[in-house]
Amino acid sequence: MTFWQPLPGDSLAVDVQSLAKRRGFIWQSAEIYGAMSGFYDYGAMGARLKRKWEDAWLKYFMGLNDNYHLIDTTNILPHAALKASGHVDGFTDPLVECSKCGQAYRADQMIEDKTGEPAEGFTLEEIDAKVAELGLVCLKCKSQFKNARIFNMMFPVPIGTTGKDMAYLRPETAQGAYLNFKRHFEIMRRRLPLGLTIIGKAYRNEIAPRQGVYRMRELIQAELQIFMDPDTFSESLDLKEMEGKMLNVQLVDMRGSGNFQPISCADLIEKHKLPDFYVYHMLKIQEFYLDLINIPSEKFRFFEKSEAERAFYNRVHFDIEVDLHTLGGFKEVAGLHYRGDYDLSKHQAGSGEKMEVSIEGKRLIPHVLELSFGVDRNVWTLLDVHLVDERTGVLKLPPVLAPYTFAVFPLMRKEELIPVAKDIHQKLRMDYDVYYDQSGSIGKRYARMDEIGTPFCITVDYDGLEDGTVTIRDTDSAEQKRIKLDKIEEIARALATGRMTFSDLE
Repeated sequence: MTFWQPLPGDSLAVDVQSLAKRRGFIWQSAEIYGAMSGFYDYGAMGARLKRKWEDAWLKYFMGLNDNYHLIDTTNILPHAALKASGHVDGFTDPLVECSKCGQAYRADQMIEDKTGEPAEGFTLEEIDAKVAELGLVCLKCKSQFKNARIFNMMFPVPIGTTGKDMAYLRPETAQGAYLNFKRHFEIMRRRLPLGLTIIGKAYRNEIAPRQGVYRMRELIQAELQIFMDPDTFSESLDLKEMEGKMLNVQLVDMRGSGNFQPISCADLIEKHKLPDFYVYHMLKIQEFYLDLINIPSEKFRFFEKSEAERAFYNRVHFDIEVDLHTLGGFKEVAGLHYRGDYDLSKHQAGSGEKMEVSIEGKRLIPHVLELSFGVDRNVWTLLDVHLVDERTGVLKLPPVLAPYTFAVFPLMRKEELIPVAKDIHQKLRMDYDVYYDQSGSIGKRYARMDEIGTPFCITVDYDGLEDGTVTIRDTDSAEQKRIKLDKIEEIARALATGRMTFSDLE
């Protein structure tokens, strides 16, 4: 069973899907029962890769301010909270159903697939007109569609023995931060900005999940909600970091060309009137993708959402997109949203609990800047972007993200070599994720490590027993160098942290 059908002749897309399953990254849940659409399981390599990405994300973005904190909140929320937030009435997508077989489709996706243009923000009447104009019919039986209607994507959860107390699986992690803001504000000594970070599951009953992990019914989000005073937030930021920096941006008025271009941070602030604190966080996000997880600059961009496309409460909204070969172009992997005071104001009205705070004599309901990342989409992005075809099945992951940073092998399964290799493995595994293997030919063992993205392989051979050296192999280049055995821990630390590259080795 495949994640989705790649284009004919698209061998790289097939390779990524094959690798994801064959080497234990990710596949559809409940495979032995035919699988469930929109649900995926992570295997051993995928779970490691996911955790490494989450750890890198958490360290980077929580490091932006000492008053940013990780919290963990419930997956089930009461009806009243989601009514106040707007999800009960507004967490919807447009749905069209076949008039004959009843097959359901997400209407805006069908239109986008046909035209290549965004269809977000269309009214139901506009959708019906566009479906007719484009001649869209059921993909299953080729019959006409009924009129479009709205479908709420939340999963209801009856609570208690009678089932009368209605709740829902959370549609986003963000609500946990909003509901806990006031208590954390008091605990953290009443200071702004205050950042609350959550990494966890969200649940969306997608109409027609497709394209693998890109649209799921159970997904993982990594979100940072920054509560701040928009008049003073910039004072807590080092805005000088933006001087001379360029961002890859596609503004709304650039869409006709189909291109994006580098625009200076200064121009985005002065000419395009974006808040300086917003542009600062655009820069931080771009540096995370380009510098930390090695996404090529030409594959990365910020995509501005128009007023009709973005949620009504978002004052500024850019999607973060990466050009993914397996998905046919630029796809959203994250978003940066300036939400104003909408969220806390709504919960204040719904709960009767005051969300207004006092900072140095000024009373305000804090505004929210939201950094929202789809973890599953970002894990798939690593597989898509870093699987290269120069040599079959080589996954070139940065050391900070690789499921295993090092692999240790005896050249052959011989009594003289195995104790030395196991000793190296034991020393390194205290600080790093290290794989040990003594089965099969050395070539096949290297190939297995290439496929799961292990950056460095250390091999013990007979020459090394005589001169006190081992061979270290670089996955990216397939080059090998000899290093002194007594220097291996020092060199491993430098390679794993990025203070040294393989080319730096003598």
